[in-house]
Amino acid sequence: MNKLRAWYAGLQHREQRVVAIGGVALGVLILVLGILLPLQSAVSSAGRLNETKREDLAWMQANAPEIRAAGNQVLADTGEAPVVLVDRVGREAGLANALRGTQPNGTGVRVQLEAAPFDTLVTWLATLDERYGLAIESITVDRAARPGAVNASITFTQPRR
Repeated sequence: MNKLRAWYAGLQHREQRVVAIGGVALGVLILVLGILLPLQSAVSSAGRLNETKREDLAWMQANAPEIRAAGNQVLADTGEAPVVLVDRVGREAGLANALRGTQPNGTGVRVQLEAAPFDTLVTWLATLDERYGLAIESITVDRAARPGAVNASITFTQPRR
C-alpha cells in the first residue's frame, strides 16, 4: 500500500486528478455492473415468478370445485392384470430385489417381499392406492435383519372403479 501511495505522490497534480477521477469512475462502473444490474435482474425474475404463481393460484381457485368433485375417481387404467401391475410398479419403485412372489388371490393379488426398504415399500403402497386404485386388504409386516428393511405379505383388492 505504501508503494501505491508513493507512486501516487510522485505524479503531477493534473495526473493525480485524472487517476482520482478514473478511480471514482471505475468504482461506479463496478457498483453498477457488479451489484446493481444483477440485483435488478434478480428482482425482475422474482417479480415474473410471483406473477406466474398468482396466475396458478387463480386457476386453482377457479377450478377447485371441479377438482374436488372428481376426487379419487381419476385412476390410471393401464389395461394390465392386477398381478402384472403390482409386479411392474414394484420393480419401478425399486423393490425388484425384495419381491419374492406375486400371485393372483381370489379377487385380488398377494405379494411376498423380503428385506424391502421400509420407506420404499410405503411409497409403493401409496402409489398403488392413489394412482391405480389397488387397496390393501390385508398386510403383515415383520422387521428384517437389516435396519430399515422389512419382510411383508400383502393382499390387494381389485382396483376400484
